[in-house]
Amino acid sequence: METKASSKYIRISARKARLVVDLIRGKDVAEAQQILDYSDKAAARVVSKILNSAIANAEHNNGLNADELYVSRAFVDEGPTLKRFRPRAMGRATRINKRTCHITLVLDEREPSKEGKRRRFIRRPSRRAKVAAEEAQVTEELEEEELEELEGEETAEAEPEAAEAEEEDTDEAAEAEEEESGKAAEAEEEESGKAAEAEEEESGKAGEGKDAESED
Repeated sequence: METKASSKYIRISARKARLVVDLIRGKDVAEAQQILDYSDKAAARVVSKILNSAIANAEHNNGLNADELYVSRAFVDEGPTLKRFRPRAMGRATRINKRTCHITLVLDEREPSKEGKRRRFIRRPSRRAKVAAEEAQVTEELEEEELEELEGEETAEAEPEAAEAEEEDTDEAAEAEEEESGKAAEAEEEESGKAAEAEEEESGKAGEGKDAESED
């Protein structure tokens, strides 16, 4: 079953468009797509869009498999010519012909007897999709870099705070040790004072006892 797609009033001359159309006539869809992708002709982009439209029509409207399609017919018709004028010397005017064309592609399935090795059709993403994917990737990389910078700033801010907290802890520990050592020294002094007082009392009592014995 044949599937057709066409584009009319294209601002390319029919002669230039035929140079591209002749390259894909009779080729499989995958091979034709590859030829158009690597062609440096201006008409190759337009013909590639028409080819993709024909493939979509075959798949959605006729239920055909894209791997079994080939370009059975491809032709270019001349469209209306836009006439423009440009001023020249001596007050003259020369005409400029801006030519247009109509491009038509017809796809069909190969017969079983004529089937050979064919490349598998791969639907390539459009340029807009590629650009969108690249932009998304760039934005993700920027977001990752921003997150890394924020994390670095947070760690840089947290380090001095942690150092200050450690210094405060050490100062508090030193003060606590000093207080404990001071309390221990006071307790020792009190104990030594009490022991000295007890010795003095004992020595006083012993002296009184000796005096009492001597009087007797």
